[in-house]
Amino acid sequence: VKLSKSCNDLRLLSSGPRAGLGEINLPPVQAGSSIMPGKVNPVIPEVVNQVAFEVIGNDVAITMAAEAGQLQLNAFEPIILHSLSESITHLRAACLTLAGRCVDGITANTEALRRTVENSIGLVTALNPHIGYTAATDIAKEALASGRGVAELVLEKGLLPAETLTDLLRPEVVAGSGQALA
Repeated sequence: VKLSKSCNDLRLLSSGPRAGLGEINLPPVQAGSSIMPGKVNPVIPEVVNQVAFEVIGNDVAITMAAEAGQLQLNAFEPIILHSLSESITHLRAACLTLAGRCVDGITANTEALRRTVENSIGLVTALNPHIGYTAATDIAKEALASGRGVAELVLEKGLLPAETLTDLLRPEVVAGSGQALA
């Protein structure tokens, strides 16, 4: 289930390029969509999803077969062994394929990620110790209502010098502890 969920996350994070999240790029494995030239389909995560669905089904078969045994004899051990063996074999192949043909080739869409960070209202969290909770809250509300950026509003209101603001809002600072060193 966790493996399938991780593949769903890869599919979501790579969706785009314009209408989806587009935070990561999956390696192209096959020709893209006939209706969307240049699109990279997340075929490896989708294959691994399908293997996970099969394994979940095999788990149900194993559970039912184990439950159906009577006393000390279980006539359904062959399906238990078959389902378990098949699940192990397919999961192993799926994990190796996912690692070698997908995960190893994932790249970050740094430009999209930078835009997301720069436009995030959450940036006020890093500014809170420097401009105060009330000012940070007001900036967040105004940024949300107006569609303007946090940095733009902080500069406009003269709450911090431009150089200090730039230092505080560096992505590595914001993503690290959430605060710059004072």
